[in-house]
Amino acid sequence: MRNIRVGVAGWSYADWKGYVYPERKVKGFHEAEYLARFFDTIEINSSFYGPIRPGHAKLWIERVAANERFMFTAKLLQRFTHDLTATAADEKEVRAGFDVLRAAGKLGAVLLQFPFSFHRTRENAAYLGKLLQRFRDYALVVEVRHASWNVTEAYRMLRERGVGFCNIDQPIVGRSLEPSAETTAPLGYVRLHGRRYDTWFTDDSDVPQHERYNYLYRASELEPWADRIKDVARDASNVYVITNNHYQGKAVVNALELIAMLEGAKVKVPELLRANYPQLERIADGPAEAPRLF
Repeated sequence: MRNIRVGVAGWSYADWKGYVYPERKVKGFHEAEYLARFFDTIEINSSFYGPIRPGHAKLWIERVAANERFMFTAKLLQRFTHDLTATAADEKEVRAGFDVLRAAGKLGAVLLQFPFSFHRTRENAAYLGKLLQRFRDYALVVEVRHASWNVTEAYRMLRERGVGFCNIDQPIVGRSLEPSAETTAPLGYVRLHGRRYDTWFTDDSDVPQHERYNYLYRASELEPWADRIKDVARDASNVYVITNNHYQGKAVVNALELIAMLEGAKVKVPELLRANYPQLERIADGPAEAPRLF
């Protein structure tokens, strides 16, 4: 299924050292370049916390060039989706980085990720509509986490604007949005966050932030998602699947397992990851060198 790209959220994690990346990196080693040997996409996570610098965007494009199929996706700055305090200056900075990626043909989607607290109210729906209009020149995807958005009217609004809906896996607590396979645009999107019920909504300052994403999916949990992804791919011309359960490289493990399920074949696996997660032996196709393509 060549219209599906599977990858991970972000690449710069200290806890990936010794799990995904070597303890000692050789000169010239770059994380995105390494991951592009195995995946056709990475979701840029840093753009949620601060605008992408154009110079960094140019470097990243160069780093992934060996994989011609590779595309980035990027999260919109949190001031637009969480704080709701973004200014015209923020938009200008955000666009400067996004536009470098888009000009190179390497920006597959811009993700507008809203928190669970962003319920479907008249005010929030109006805000979302204005935000979609503001960034309408990009390929947009909306992620909401509260079940109040699971209504015909919300999907219709996205379809009318040609905006993708992000199907998510998250701990189902209260009115959390449940797993789905919705397609509202030619662009399909799936994000898997893990199922850490005990830490997902914790406000305990003694619990490290990474514990929200410290979860390794079992094959039996991924298989229904492989089916949903295929459903999305039947209606969308381009589909991005992102694993966000990043702690100690678990996102990399599960992304590789999903590729193997979707392809029905073994895949290239990073040798260090393979040593840390022996369950990858059953899908590993020899030493890791080139990326596997659909």
